[in-house]
Amino acid sequence: RQITVGTTTYPLPEVFLVMATQNPIEQEGTYPLPEAQLDRFLLHIKVGYPKQETEQLILRLARKEAMRQDSGFALRAPKLSLETLLAARQEVLAVHMADNLERYLIEIIFATRKGSAYSAKLGNWIQWGASPRATIALDRCARAHAWLAGRDYVGPEDIQTMAYDVLRHRLVLTYEAEAA
Repeated sequence: RQITVGTTTYPLPEVFLVMATQNPIEQEGTYPLPEAQLDRFLLHIKVGYPKQETEQLILRLARKEAMRQDSGFALRAPKLSLETLLAARQEVLAVHMADNLERYLIEIIFATRKGSAYSAKLGNWIQWGASPRATIALDRCARAHAWLAGRDYVGPEDIQTMAYDVLRHRLVLTYEAEAA
């Protein structure tokens, strides 16, 4: 695993995280990513505006943090050790997925590729379906969702909950679907 900036290549550590943000309003001077690059992102999560109560909590937290910084006592978030993070990764990978749920997950992916076999409308709406990377991403995210819920097995609700965020940026819709 490595990253290249310009002509210089940098090796990445075993554990790394890349997050990208996208401003849906201001896009001047930016270029849309090609589908092959979008496919490399695990999830595409849209974050809307918070509720009023939540925004009030955000305001109070920001004010408290600003006061701490001004006084020299900035809030320090607790750190996870590398060992703890690697152990959590192994636990997520060990979450059981029954064969029938594995087939269900793959059916969802194949429905994006051969939509007309599932529904005439679906066949008319998806121009390019999800790649094998999407299969792997949905599997990992469903396992992580189950693990975060305190379970050692994946249920259909884990796959269903994660499918939208895993697939939304991986599908190329037809003009008809975009217009609907």
